[in-house]
Amino acid sequence: MSAPTSHRSAEEIGRTERGPRPLPELGEHRAAADLASADTTLPSGLRVIAVRRASVPVVELRLRVPFADPADSAVGSTHCAVAEVLANTLLTGTARRGRLDVDTELALVGGELDAVVDPERLAISGNALVSGLDTVLDVLADVLTGATHPEEEVARERARLVERIRLARSQPNVIAREALQEHLYGDHPFAKEMPEVAEVEAVTPEQVRELHARAVLPRGSALVLVGDLDPEAAVAAVAQALSGWTGEGEAVRLRPLPEVVGGDVKFVHRPGAVQSQIRLAGRGLTRTDERYPAFQLANLVFGGFFSSRLVENIREDKGYTYSARSHPEFTPGGATLLVDADTASEVTAAALMETRYELAKLGMVPPTDEEVDTARRYAVGSLLTATSSQGGLASFLVNLAGMDLDLEWFAGHPVRLAAVTTEQVAQAALDFFSPGSFTGVVVGDAELLAPKLRALGGVVLP
Repeated sequence: MSAPTSHRSAEEIGRTERGPRPLPELGEHRAAADLASADTTLPSGLRVIAVRRASVPVVELRLRVPFADPADSAVGSTHCAVAEVLANTLLTGTARRGRLDVDTELALVGGELDAVVDPERLAISGNALVSGLDTVLDVLADVLTGATHPEEEVARERARLVERIRLARSQPNVIAREALQEHLYGDHPFAKEMPEVAEVEAVTPEQVRELHARAVLPRGSALVLVGDLDPEAAVAAVAQALSGWTGEGEAVRLRPLPEVVGGDVKFVHRPGAVQSQIRLAGRGLTRTDERYPAFQLANLVFGGFFSSRLVENIREDKGYTYSARSHPEFTPGGATLLVDADTASEVTAAALMETRYELAKLGMVPPTDEEVDTARRYAVGSLLTATSSQGGLASFLVNLAGMDLDLEWFAGHPVRLAAVTTEQVAQAALDFFSPGSFTGVVVGDAELLAPKLRALGGVVLP
């Protein structure tokens, strides 16, 4: 019996007698334009995008229905609560099918459907074997036009939702997110991502059914199918299956958000917290802005991936946080750049100071050619990775559809990234990353944090 072979470390595997193994070159980008597709709007007003990607015999489905509060008010509005119950009971029964029937029919074609809602949209996602597409579309049409939201299901899902809300609101990240949204947007409906427990407990089946009839509308909505299918035939199948989904008016979109204006950071007291949440926000760019590719690369250099300056500083060098990142959030009518870091209480002020330092440094010490090239490779690679599967591509395209974009934007983005110069990235850094352009919140224990944050300045303490 031979002696066991010792394990080699990652560093040993990555080296040879002649030195480090060279990294393989990135593969050639396969343009999305090579994908057969169809993009049309049906007489009902529903936009249908179908894309052939024949990797496996499956089809992915994504439906996006704009679902803003018609009253356009977060204060005193029950829309958020009713919408949550609606999403949770949408697939629990129709005039033709009970909950078990829905689940069984989908399972027989290897499929599933799920529904979620947020202040912007009601989203239905699912998949099935291509041979079961007609079944999935029939079930989808049934719940869109005939969901009954049974009383017992409303009661059950209402109780579950109450428990989830109570649990969520005990989580530091949720506390920080809600505080940031309120700080940035006040009483705009976008700021209310989660209803209050009392609002959910008061929801009735009649309210849910009324909202469904009034707001689940095809006009202004978008349906994406990606899979081993013929795009034109898939569109025809949708047109036939959803021919009964009609309605007066158009699905309601949220009004644009106010532009984020830089200023002091608001402190949110969380007694007894041993960790703090730093959440900063500044103005971003929409994907249609010609400066967006340069902005995207500037963000990656700053904090958008593991090799960024922010991560190198407050994680790798100083050990202030396990996770730090910056990322764009595309919002109604615009975009926001978010910076997140969770830290131990004793280093919160120092981490905030270093984050501001890195924001200023990005403009004062512009990204180098090497940094830009690394960020460019990451941007293209992550886009291709995120959309390499049928499900990933379907999700990406339905998000683009929500911004009135299409497959052409997706196909052209790697080319736009390739054309960005280091000088353009440096200009984006100057225009968007100055510390004075950001505001935000810090959540933590005031007794521990107040002295250092007061000395640091730029923080409004309780």
